[in-house]
Amino acid sequence: MEEMLREYLPILVFLAIAIGLGLVLILAAAVIAVRNPDPEKVSAYECGFNAFDDARMKFDVRFYLVSILFIIFDLEIAFLFPWAVAFK
Repeated sequence: MEEMLREYLPILVFLAIAIGLGLVLILAAAVIAVRNPDPEKVSAYECGFNAFDDARMKFDVRFYLVSILFIIFDLEIAFLFPWAVAFK
């Protein structure tokens, strides 16, 4: 049992370093960044014109069918990888 835990030690060290480095970089950016907001910078960018259409557009049912088929075959491929490794 102890040997199995030792095998995972490099992965845990890598994850700790990655998370630590990410946090350090985010904190450094928050501390060092220059802050001078003005109304022009914080306003929403709309490409020069106002939005004129509703966000809830109607889609054809075929788009949903294609997306469902994609998800099904994507999951099938995800289940084929372990089978291929075991088959090797």
